[in-house]
Amino acid sequence: MADTVLGDDPRTLVSTDWLAQHLKDPDLRLLDASLFLPGIDRNGRAEYDAAHIPGARFFDIDDVSDGRSDLPHMVPPVEKFMSRMRAMGVGDGHQIVVYDSAGLFSAARVWWLFRLMGQMNIAVLDGGFPKWQAEGREIEDMPPVIRDRHMTVRFQNHLVRDVTQVSSASKLGTSQIVDARAAARFRGEAPEPRKGLRSGHIPGARSVPYTELLNADATMKSPDQTRAIFKAAGVDLKKPIITTCGSGVTAAILALALERMGHDSWSLYDGSWTEWGMFPTVPVATGDA
Repeated sequence: MADTVLGDDPRTLVSTDWLAQHLKDPDLRLLDASLFLPGIDRNGRAEYDAAHIPGARFFDIDDVSDGRSDLPHMVPPVEKFMSRMRAMGVGDGHQIVVYDSAGLFSAARVWWLFRLMGQMNIAVLDGGFPKWQAEGREIEDMPPVIRDRHMTVRFQNHLVRDVTQVSSASKLGTSQIVDARAAARFRGEAPEPRKGLRSGHIPGARSVPYTELLNADATMKSPDQTRAIFKAAGVDLKKPIITTCGSGVTAAILALALERMGHDSWSLYDGSWTEWGMFPTVPVATGDA
């Protein structure tokens, strides 16, 4: 699939124009990955059933996850991911585009999950469903016809971090930890949306709220702009970077921005604050970085 619009990259981010041009491509697979956090009275599946981009399948982030974990939407076992993708008709040789109904929110998590499974041909739709709708483009309420397709998975361990690895990085300063949550949550001034969590941030982390990386229409700012935002937050871009957030969703927006910037030494803390804030044995910092 050749790029016809400046800035479109089928491995990171594509525009609504790009998608409109490729919508009928036989090897395109479109995923609606809309997810709403606790306290928001919206249902991604119900909204998908009512209206979605033609041909889209619904990707349920909470279902395609590790059901054995007490933490929300953790990475699923490889076998479960493969079986879910086969059932969705998503597999080898497909160009995947993922979007969400917030603009750019949960879609990046699915982009990261596919990358973690060794799938490179996946992009996030810049501006998501709201931009597509605002431009008056075609929508439908019909489910797509599904045909099984095998997916080969090559798990990329370097793209994910656990609490032990993050704790080590925090103590030793070997990686720069960057937090995508709102600044007030980072400083420990705002309560966490999930009950029972301490407030604050991982010691040594820097604060880059994911909203700062987005334009008013929820499209991502340019690589030059996002690089400047990371630098202004005191992030050392010469170091490997671990992204974190509340539950591993918006941390993927930071990862997507880093990938677009050409920073290829990044990983995501899957448990994020839901895990760290619950663990009594790991330290918590408050205030600014």
